[in-house]
Amino acid sequence: MFTGIIEEIGKVKAIKKGQHSASITIQSLKVIEDVKLGDSICTNGVCLTVTAFTKEDFTVDVMPETMRKSNLKDLSIGSQVNLERALKVSDRLGGHIVSGHIDGRGRIRGFKKEDNAIWITVEAPVEILKYVIYKGSITIDGVSLTVAHVDNSEFKVSVIPHTGEETILLMKKLGDEVNLECDIIGKYVEKLMHFNDERKNYGESSINLNYLSENGFV
Repeated sequence: MFTGIIEEIGKVKAIKKGQHSASITIQSLKVIEDVKLGDSICTNGVCLTVTAFTKEDFTVDVMPETMRKSNLKDLSIGSQVNLERALKVSDRLGGHIVSGHIDGRGRIRGFKKEDNAIWITVEAPVEILKYVIYKGSITIDGVSLTVAHVDNSEFKVSVIPHTGEETILLMKKLGDEVNLECDIIGKYVEKLMHFNDERKNYGESSINLNYLSENGFV
């Protein structure tokens, strides 16, 4: 689990691509201070497992499904990424509960300055927007943010100077894709509310004790 509070901006040092996967080495300082093999580091909002590390970088394997679903496929040597280590139980939860399992991608459609803040408009598909609520939480490239506007095609967040300085959000350009993770609570509520309907769709058998009794088998 993560909080969406970015600890460091890392830089891609090397990429070794497979047919549909990749091994990525990221230069960093803070997030590898106490790193161990198998640790999780949230990279642009994606939970990745450390497979190797040195005093100045760490390496992760990115499986095909993650490459398809995230913007990690667009990284190149020199690309900057948001980094966060996994949450310690004793830590303050400064952002919100983030799993590092993104729901999909959105696209930057606008930047607008308002006094000391920057409004960012993100276009997103309806299957993501259904979980986005006004004043709710959303993670953009691993950054925990509050939704300040949402409609049927896009949502907006307002970024304060500190967040702009400590993350790569304001380095984005119009049209860039970003990784999105919706608040996990809404997804669980939806699952529980529609569990019986989904079970029918899964092809649950209509043969039960009552059916057998009504048809003279018991």
